[in-house]
Amino acid sequence: MAVFTEEEQQRIQTAVADAEKETSGEVRVCIEKTCTDDPLNRAVKYFTQLGMEKTRLRNGVLIYVATVDRKFAIIGDAGINAVVPANFWDSTKEEMLSQFKYGNLVEGIVTGIEHTGAQLKKYFPYMLNDKNELPDDIAFMDGN
Repeated sequence: MAVFTEEEQQRIQTAVADAEKETSGEVRVCIEKTCTDDPLNRAVKYFTQLGMEKTRLRNGVLIYVATVDRKFAIIGDAGINAVVPANFWDSTKEEMLSQFKYGNLVEGIVTGIEHTGAQLKKYFPYMLNDKNELPDDIAFMDGN
């Protein structure tokens, strides 16, 4: 799936790596072209499929985007949801949407990653000897 150029993919991966330097949280980006389901349900499916619930502190975050259908969702694991306010992801979604509505897909994703990292840093600061538990690459899905 050639949604992004190599340079754009690298920019997203670098944003993930940079965000994770400040937090013990783990961030992944999941992309597919279409989403016939509710995007939150889709994100939950891929969260599990990607094994994101297996982090030691249960502090993984998935940013899911369906590029053609223009849908997206952000979900966090149980460890995050146990300590953050109910509207925790709303500001991140708004920041991303402010880019998406102008067609800035990559910028919106990078903004979401940066905002997520800053939020996670408050609740899950970087720990000495922190291990990168999840890949930083983009998970391209085909809808199955």
